[in-house]
Order: sequence, then structure tokens, then C-alpha cells
Amino acid sequence: MIALNSSCISAVDYDPLTRKMYLRFRSGRSYTLRDVPEYHFNGLLNASSPGSYFNAYLKGRY
Repeated sequence: MIALNSSCISAVDYDPLTRKMYLRFRSGRSYTLRDVPEYHFNGLLNASSPGSYFNAYLKGRY
């Protein structure tokens, strides 16, 4: 997993073969998002606020 500089998401990983994104939150919860396009993984990695990116583009969609 790749550590993130985020107040809410501690780490993220992505499998391009299965299109699964794995998220670990600072609260201790972990989530697997399915059928996520790779550009969202790159967007999350490059976002100035990964938490805001997650809420805007991923939460409730995957």
C-alpha cells in the first residue's frame, strides 16, 4: 500500500487487472472499491486533498 499525506486516508493500493482500489482510513477501517478506473487511482494519489477527492469522485459510486 502507498501511504498518503491525508488527514483521513492513511494508505491506498490499486490492482489494474481487477480494477480494485484498496483504501485504509485513519479511523482503522478498510474498504475495497470495485470496478474503479485507473485514472481515479492516479487522481487520488495526485490530489491536494485525497479525502476531498474520495468524497467527490469515489464515495458511493464504487
